[in-house]
Amino acid sequence: MSEHKPHTVTPEWLYEQLGDEDLVVVDATTHLSMPPDGSVHIEPGLATYLEAHIPGAVYADLFTDFSEHLAPLPFTAASSARFAAAAGAVGIGQGRRVVVYDQSSGIWAARLWWQLRLEGFDDVAVLDGGLPAWQAAGFPVSDEQVIPHAATFTTNRRPELVRSTDEVAGALDDENTLIINALDPATYRGESPSYPRRGHIPGSINIPFGDLVDPSTGRLKPKDELRAVFEDAGALNPDVQPVTYCGGGIAASGLAHALAVAGRSDVAVYDGSLNAWTADESLPLVEGPNPR
Repeated sequence: MSEHKPHTVTPEWLYEQLGDEDLVVVDATTHLSMPPDGSVHIEPGLATYLEAHIPGAVYADLFTDFSEHLAPLPFTAASSARFAAAAGAVGIGQGRRVVVYDQSSGIWAARLWWQLRLEGFDDVAVLDGGLPAWQAAGFPVSDEQVIPHAATFTTNRRPELVRSTDEVAGALDDENTLIINALDPATYRGESPSYPRRGHIPGSINIPFGDLVDPSTGRLKPKDELRAVFEDAGALNPDVQPVTYCGGGIAASGLAHALAVAGRSDVAVYDGSLNAWTADESLPLVEGPNPR
């Protein structure tokens, strides 16, 4: 699963690999809900992991262990040191192959995929369709908690795969930067009260992550369909640097993963996303369907 290998694997492939000593299967499920009042409820997925998970899979708590909790940013990517400790604790390290999955849309698995790549670890893929696809294929699940075999994780951060608020603000008029909003169209247009201020970052286009998933299977749409969407948006242009964002960097990671599947693995994620952007009253927002 190095750079030239797929960024996703199928349940059938994973089933054949189960039991390999160098394989680490990680359940990264997190539960996030946003009620109409604009609040955010976050619950780690340990309880659902204990109910049913892929046999041998370890659980990774993205909210507690892999994030920095910098208000108002609950999912700020962990520092390299914090990430190395968390990754090593669940058995990820040199010489290990990693497959990440979750129990829902795949964005949580993609988040850990992106964080691993941010820290220089490429031997990672997302299980396409997650646990639902695994179960739909007829493969077994377990309710036994797996104790990880600890590993030593050495970081080699790639700063080009992440963007700060200042960097995004400084690139608003850069024709070589393509800022992509991964949220639903209504939120992009500013019709949702989910954030302190409504709208999207000026110049950013909208490619909702949900549109990239087959609703009947939960898997990413075929590569040629993904490429068609991204080609039409200009995201596959080698002279343009795509930067994805959403509310808190999670769906943005899913969009970055889908772009990697389509052949564009150098995508940067604006980690603070709208949580950070809307908190700064000096930063502009645009309402409506047009980028500007």
